[in-house]
Amino acid sequence: MEHSLDHVFQPRSIAVIGAGRNPGHIGHEILHNLVEYHFNGMIFPVNPNAKYIYSMKSYRSVLEIPDEVDMAVIVVPSELVPLVMEDCGRKGVKGIVMITAGYSEIGPEGKKLEDDLVAQVEKYGMRLIGPNCMGIINTDPDIRVNATFASAQPQRGDIGFMSQSGALGNAILEHAAEIHLGMSMFVSLGNKANVSGNDLLEYWEHDDSVKVILMYLESFGNPRKFTPLARRIIGKKPIIAVKSGRTMAGAKAASSHTGALAGTDVATDALFEAAGVLRVNTVEELFDLAQAFSYQPIPHGNRVAIMSNAGGPGIMAIDAVVNRGLEVARFSNRTMQSLRGFLPTKAAFSNPLDMIASADEETYRKTLTLLLNDDGVDAVIVIFVHPITIDAREVATAIVEVSQKQNEKPVLCCFMGRDTEGSGIDELRRHKLPVYLYPESAVYTLSAMTRFRRIRERAAGKVVYFDDVDRKAAKQVIDRAVKSGREWLTDREVQAVLAAYRFPQPHADSVTTVEKALEAAGKIGYPVVLKAFSPELLHKTDEGGVRLDIRSDEELRQGFDEMMRRLKRKKDLSFLIQKMVKGGRETVMGMMTDPVFGPLIMFGLGGIFVEVMKDVTFRIHPLTDIDANEMIDQVKGWRFLGDFRGESPVNRARIAETLLRLSQLVSDFDEISEMDINPFLAFPEADQCVVVDARIGIHRA
Repeated sequence: MEHSLDHVFQPRSIAVIGAGRNPGHIGHEILHNLVEYHFNGMIFPVNPNAKYIYSMKSYRSVLEIPDEVDMAVIVVPSELVPLVMEDCGRKGVKGIVMITAGYSEIGPEGKKLEDDLVAQVEKYGMRLIGPNCMGIINTDPDIRVNATFASAQPQRGDIGFMSQSGALGNAILEHAAEIHLGMSMFVSLGNKANVSGNDLLEYWEHDDSVKVILMYLESFGNPRKFTPLARRIIGKKPIIAVKSGRTMAGAKAASSHTGALAGTDVATDALFEAAGVLRVNTVEELFDLAQAFSYQPIPHGNRVAIMSNAGGPGIMAIDAVVNRGLEVARFSNRTMQSLRGFLPTKAAFSNPLDMIASADEETYRKTLTLLLNDDGVDAVIVIFVHPITIDAREVATAIVEVSQKQNEKPVLCCFMGRDTEGSGIDELRRHKLPVYLYPESAVYTLSAMTRFRRIRERAAGKVVYFDDVDRKAAKQVIDRAVKSGREWLTDREVQAVLAAYRFPQPHADSVTTVEKALEAAGKIGYPVVLKAFSPELLHKTDEGGVRLDIRSDEELRQGFDEMMRRLKRKKDLSFLIQKMVKGGRETVMGMMTDPVFGPLIMFGLGGIFVEVMKDVTFRIHPLTDIDANEMIDQVKGWRFLGDFRGESPVNRARIAETLLRLSQLVSDFDEISEMDINPFLAFPEADQCVVVDARIGIHRA
């Protein structure tokens, strides 16, 4: 076999170890499914207490099987697994599907058992799906493996589906069968002790039978490997994912703005964004997208035509088109003239095209043909509300006939009403036309298809390294702080690190006495800013540690004395005298370290935008030049950085460069745990853009 996973997905022989004699027993149901799905190979039940199961000879041990065994499905109590695995290793079995539970999912004791299991797998060069899984399926007609205990028998299709949840996997298979959604392969990953999601992606990347990849995930194993792998795959086929745990409690409390804004789920969003994966919120949305991506071509543009036999649903669809950033298609004069030739005068000839309730199968056939032939249309959504006088099945048949004559533009259907025998919905599904209950679902799906087209067409970008940085100088500062056991750099240390990496900063001096403060202000020139610093002073503004726009020695002395009285109990208290920078538009950038995903880079708008609206975006580190520019575009208030209230646009190139310098700093120093640059004042002129305040946290030695 060419690939190690071929022993799992393309076995020539399968042993069911723990095969049950009684229906309802998992071992029996797996054996039943292998037989009923017509596995094209040899099946060997293994049960020491039975001579025959399912009219097949049963063996006491896999070692007694006279033929070679490519794959074993193990359904025995966990205490028997070590002996069974040893037998499989000695027999030369290379593929294992471990249904048995009781491993890392139950805690530390189970994790120890799982580690021992993995050691046996590696000892004999096996590949293991699971443990704690519900099995695998391959619908290839030459193989036909259904090694699960699911009740549904999957249809042949082009979807590769991986699920980390066994119970959800069963529901997925049942629903897929109900809507005639075919699959190429299905895998219940379980605990991912040996075969991971990344392993499956690599396997499916080169499998032409898999055209669309669907994922239900609860956790990531190696997210840094996932990103380049997924980026490579989406050039050939889409990856659509549901990731649970969006609101998981117990997130690590963070001291920086960046850490606090990261929440519990932005890392996943950032990872999927970087990788080009389409993330959906629910399994229902997963199926909505799966139908379209499996059955229909990707649209060449975002111009959408809506045809309907009712005004209300058509308007709902157009509203959704606009809200999703798609374009309302304009029909050509030829199309309009042709439509007027057979539609009633009461029809609405704009987009949405309302053919009114009298529209029958012939009306749908002619109209859909015209719209698909219109060069100004990239995709068509067909809406049908069932009038009593119209045969829905005939309308569905007409839509099928037209759509099958072309393969360049997607056709998505919305048949509103109950999914009954005469609704026409089953006719559409059997002929591989995606059908939805409501217009918004169809539009959401179409918007995902257009987004995938943009993802696939976008340039990869490159990681930028600046030659003008002084890494040695920054390293001396950071090493000294790490050795001292501190969690935060001092203000002077932050300034030094930023200067070493050529971040623009206003002129500033660090002082400890009012006399030194007055001397520094005299050199810098009024107006100045007075800031207090202490390892115990995490948010200066909140505790009265910042005074702005000081214009004289008297104001400076007064401000200094007030801060000393207020903050005198703070450890290692010092002060910064900084040139007051006026104008500009506030932005914020920074990084935080996620325990699974590693460093995340943040950018957003400062001031009220970050404090109240939390208008920020994240990316997985390291940033590419394209990442940096996309981060600027993707904050909701990006127009604030442009031609705003008569002011000239800020220098985007300078913001992007600063983000890339931040990314390089994080790349060079694993010691940095989190970081804030808040605010970074952006001006139209590059040389005026400046870091006004910053904080750098480090990992303790």
